[in-house]
Amino acid sequence: MLAKVRHLRLFYQTDANNTALRKGYLARVCPQLAFRLTRRTMAGSATKIDGTAIAKSVRDGVAARIKAKQETFPRFQPQLAIIQAGQRPDSSTYVRMKAKAAGEVGIKFKHVTLPAEATVDEVVEAIKHLNDDESVSGILVQLPLGEHVSPEGERLVTEAVSPEKDVDGFHAYNIGHLSSRASDPIFAPGTPSAVIRLLETTGVSISGAHAVVLGRSDIVGSPVASMLRHKDATVTQCHSRTRDIESIVKSADILVAAIGKPEYVKGSWIKPGAVVIDVGINYVPDATKKSGQRLVGDVEYSTAFEIASFITPVPGGVGPMTVAMLMENTLKSAEQLWQKSRDRKVKPLKLNILEKVPSDIEIAMAQTPKPVAELAKELGLLPDEVESYGKYKAKVELSVLNRLAHRKDGKYIVISGITPTPLGEGKSTTTIGLAQALGAELGRPAFACVRQPSQGPTFGIKGGAAGGGYSQVIPMDEFNLHLTGDIHAVTAANNLLAAALDARIFHEATQSDKALFSRLVPTKKGKREFAPLMFKRLKKLGIDKTDPNSLTPQEITRFARLDVDLDTITWNRVLDTNDRFLRKITIGQNSTEQGHERVTGFDIAVASECMAVLALTTGLEDMKERLGAMVVATSKQGDPITADDIGVSGALAVLLKDAIKPNLMQTLQGTPVFVHAGPFANIAHGNSSILADRVALKLAGTEEGDSSDRIGYVLTEGGFGADMGMEKFCNIKCRVSGLTPDATVIVATTRALKMHGGGPDVTPGKALHETYTKEDLVTLKEGCKNLVKHIQNSKKFGIKVLVAINQFASDTPAELALVRDEALAGGADAAVVSNHWAEGGAGARALAEAVIATCEGPSQFRYLYDLDLPIAEKISIISKEIYGADGIELSELAQKQVDTYTRQGYQGLPICMAKTQYSFSHDPKLKGVPTGFTIPIRAVRLSAGAGFLYPILGDMQTMPGLGTRPGFWEVGLDPDSGRVVGLF
Repeated sequence: MLAKVRHLRLFYQTDANNTALRKGYLARVCPQLAFRLTRRTMAGSATKIDGTAIAKSVRDGVAARIKAKQETFPRFQPQLAIIQAGQRPDSSTYVRMKAKAAGEVGIKFKHVTLPAEATVDEVVEAIKHLNDDESVSGILVQLPLGEHVSPEGERLVTEAVSPEKDVDGFHAYNIGHLSSRASDPIFAPGTPSAVIRLLETTGVSISGAHAVVLGRSDIVGSPVASMLRHKDATVTQCHSRTRDIESIVKSADILVAAIGKPEYVKGSWIKPGAVVIDVGINYVPDATKKSGQRLVGDVEYSTAFEIASFITPVPGGVGPMTVAMLMENTLKSAEQLWQKSRDRKVKPLKLNILEKVPSDIEIAMAQTPKPVAELAKELGLLPDEVESYGKYKAKVELSVLNRLAHRKDGKYIVISGITPTPLGEGKSTTTIGLAQALGAELGRPAFACVRQPSQGPTFGIKGGAAGGGYSQVIPMDEFNLHLTGDIHAVTAANNLLAAALDARIFHEATQSDKALFSRLVPTKKGKREFAPLMFKRLKKLGIDKTDPNSLTPQEITRFARLDVDLDTITWNRVLDTNDRFLRKITIGQNSTEQGHERVTGFDIAVASECMAVLALTTGLEDMKERLGAMVVATSKQGDPITADDIGVSGALAVLLKDAIKPNLMQTLQGTPVFVHAGPFANIAHGNSSILADRVALKLAGTEEGDSSDRIGYVLTEGGFGADMGMEKFCNIKCRVSGLTPDATVIVATTRALKMHGGGPDVTPGKALHETYTKEDLVTLKEGCKNLVKHIQNSKKFGIKVLVAINQFASDTPAELALVRDEALAGGADAAVVSNHWAEGGAGARALAEAVIATCEGPSQFRYLYDLDLPIAEKISIISKEIYGADGIELSELAQKQVDTYTRQGYQGLPICMAKTQYSFSHDPKLKGVPTGFTIPIRAVRLSAGAGFLYPILGDMQTMPGLGTRPGFWEVGLDPDSGRVVGLF
């Protein structure tokens, strides 16, 4: 047996640097001797626990783990931030040591320096910034902070550090969990962790041993005692008031000294064979040293070495290990934060599904949304990126796009439909139901991106656009009404431009050139200067001058006079209310306008080009440029007059600076919805904003190294049928954004298809004909031709096509099977029956699974036409390829406009066809798939700011009217709860 003992001792001494082999060796080779060996047989000649070598091993392990992680995830980068107040020499030395260790293992280091007199509040503010900085893995405050900071102040500082980044382990959360047997801290303090790690390298069993801890500080003594108890040691903790410490120490199998008294513990106190961990750092005078002092521990090393079995030296023991453990904690924090940032798990809300589906508003009001701040956190948004508007909706800062620029976008799917009918196809309901299925049922990151509805239709006949049944955006009353005020901001911007235009016309008509110029460029404090925006007009006019006084009389006239041709004004005022009596009005009738009257009109707010700009902009500067480029009229010389010429583009951008931020809401099942912008789908492109889609695609995106099952999905809705919303999405929105769609989902219902198959007309207020409520396979099959045409059109863009058959209670299995078969035969990649209206996300689960399967692999997306083609040819391509027309016929006015736009340099813009949504053709009465028709182009108008030309087919109303029985009759407030009732 003694031979074995000698062998074990020899092994430990000769392999002192081989921690991996040494750890646990005693118990493995000779378990019956291990306990006795380390306490008795080894007594008389202790083995030095080489903290420097072990610390190097720990650091090497940290470096290897970082490198391995970065091989899979190149962006993984731990970073340690240290806050230091003042320049105390000892503190600066410790900071340099930690910075050096961080550099050696591959951890980035950030040193935040504050003045020595920094207050607690100032330090806490610096900590908060680091807490919110996702690039920072660990935060350490170098103590002490200064004599002016009390212990209570220090505690406030340490507790300001997020427990998730408290790599020092000093936060009350971590200390508290360390003391509890029922829980574990996120981080244990560095020095106590070093003590335990050093003990473990000896191979001595901690379980069952009597451990004595000298000291009760929160930094070392108390945490060490707690950690030893966790490892089933019997712990005695001594402090300055403890009596007869010597006899207590003599009973210790393990001694940890952390009292800050030089060589306080003598060798004679130590039990033979005990393990001694000396945490003390004390300087004592020593004339032999150059500095005049030397470093010693709390234990008299020379005498203890003769008695103990293992002992740590000072220096070279616990000290280097403390720094090594800090590195390990920083890596652990980085790993945890990395995983957390990738989890992005949305906690679904439970639906209470009733067999008899209540009204939309009853369902919506019965569900309690999660606070939007909670939803934002689940999505991985930072607090500074979320601006709450009440409890359940918020705006998202565009800075998130920069933060997540490295991510690969999620899958991008446009939700479209068959040609609309008064019976509806449930496109919004399907968008929301599918988002709920992907997010709440399948656990995939999923975002719905929808337009903000206008209050005109909300109080008119159409109702809202929040979806329906158990697939809705909530709170639906807030969604359908003011939301965050974006439409009101658009209204204000549009009408400011209208007012500025009419005012400019008036002033030019009533002033001389000199007076007009003097008022436009007034002398202030003896100096006349151009406003910054005026240089754009000077450049446009070819006037290369910066001094207003240097302009010639001719240049003054050209600069000051826009010379608006009143017959060419295209800019109307807008209002977010259906009001037929504002379609044509006369303005300037008051005597103060000196007889300068003209006929104009109002459009509904969402028809404003400002709304189209908001939807198509890619950022603040881009928005300002687009607003400035909006053409409101033509001069008498034939030149376009823009918002920049009028000098109002900067003000317009200011009015829309908050509206540009996407609005975050949620579905009934608590999955995210971005609600942003609401351009008309007739005269504009009818899609929600590019910015909302881009933010959603990044939040649903993946990091380099992620597996394919982590990809998220963004469902963006295109207005009306696929021939309109989807075509404009592809040819306009995707050109501007540069985004590439993966698929389109075409929504269809048996009832709407029957109408396209020749079913009777539907009259509001009258009962449906039995064709729509009973099985009719003949009419349905004929109507499926409309669906097939949309499928074929979608395929021309190179994207995958899925058909969502939105189920109604009256649908028969044979009808649903017929639609599915016709869709697949027509070229759809998948066709799935979905019952999300009645069942929520669960009812669209099969559709969601089909979306995931179909979107595998890269997109083959392509545009329908080249922008360099002549304007008329681009119009013709859309008419023939998408609508099935034989050709187009330009009116004399339309041809003149095409020639003008070509001359003015607008021929390279995409085309946004303004036509009826109720037919592939220009005639709303032609259902199904009409053929043999020519598209008449009545006029072609320009949206230079939005960036498209819109040919007008037939008579397009841009201001809806109210019917005899508008929807507002039902709307009111519950007198008891104050809730909205009767909205839908």
